[in-house]
Amino acid sequence: MKIKGVIFDFNGTLFWDTELHYQAWDIFLDKYGLNINEAEKDDIIHGRNNEYILDRIYPEKLSPDEIKRLSIEKEDMYQELCLEQKLQLASGSVDLFKFLKENNIPFTIATGSDFHNVDFYFRYLGLEDYFDISKVIYSNGSIKSKPDPQIFQEALKVLGLKNDEVLIFEDSEPGIKAAENVKAGEIIIVRSDDRDYSKWNHKIIKDFAEVDRSVFDIR
Repeated sequence: MKIKGVIFDFNGTLFWDTELHYQAWDIFLDKYGLNINEAEKDDIIHGRNNEYILDRIYPEKLSPDEIKRLSIEKEDMYQELCLEQKLQLASGSVDLFKFLKENNIPFTIATGSDFHNVDFYFRYLGLEDYFDISKVIYSNGSIKSKPDPQIFQEALKVLGLKNDEVLIFEDSEPGIKAAENVKAGEIIIVRSDDRDYSKWNHKIIKDFAEVDRSVFDIR
């Protein structure tokens, strides 16, 4: 079956910021005297939403208001780090967006980030040229963290497509599992760092120019 729509993960996929998130969490953990080792950090943080992360790094149960406050505090740290860099989307991604638009193939973002960061990305990365912010699926407090497939199920509703009609781009283990759990028609892994993806049976790219355009349903 030809691909009729695309769902993009964002962090580590369209925007290669994994190390910036890790740096921000290091600053946050140090401020609050919290400790997790490197293996725990990768398992707890990479590809997860803040509610999931905070629930696991704090010994006591946090209220929804505390989670929101601490989440914004951490993301403010992260955004400061971002603004010290030259912000740009992953190589080849803009050309792919243009191709999809020109061929009337719907696409959206499904990200574990909250709206505080989504708004930031739209302001500083020019996403409004290609995406409708009202159709971006993000962590709003009710969507379960990946690998639960809920975030992709919500994105499918936005696109008006079936699971086997879409291509999902992901970089994290929880995200890849979520894409598998939703039974996406195709999954492509974006290698934005030196992570080992050898256990996965999916195409791996480092540049969106590598995406085979012939997989799409062009009429």
